[in-house]
Amino acid sequence: MAGSSRALLLLLAALAVALAVSAAAGASSGRRSPLVGGLMDANVNEEDVQRALDFAVSEYNKASNDRYHSRALQVVRARKQVVAGMNYYFDVKMGRTTCTKSQPNLDNCPFHEQPHLKREELCSFQIYSVPWLGKISVVKSSCENA
Repeated sequence: MAGSSRALLLLLAALAVALAVSAAAGASSGRRSPLVGGLMDANVNEEDVQRALDFAVSEYNKASNDRYHSRALQVVRARKQVVAGMNYYFDVKMGRTTCTKSQPNLDNCPFHEQPHLKREELCSFQIYSVPWLGKISVVKSSCENA
């Protein structure tokens, strides 16, 4: 019995040393791994990130009293955070399109160019997604004139 617990302690010590050496090697090479639960930059071209951004824009349009749809002119910053699901944080420059809310597809809607109809806002969205449960929601949303 004492021999098996000694072997287990030796194995745990070896594992701890291996992890310490691995972490030191990563730090000395200039690579930094993201902290678990920490914010990291997100690639807007990734399917899950795009889905969250599309949801944010859709919810923005639902909440808007404007008769025209808006869509993203530019994604200024996109980040994500692993939690019990995924948090997505977006800073997005939104622009008013020529499509009214009665039109279903706004992907091809051009932006208004006339000064009296043109409107741009800088919006921040926090989206919480639990894909394996099919849940997605807006946690925070705020906009200001750009």
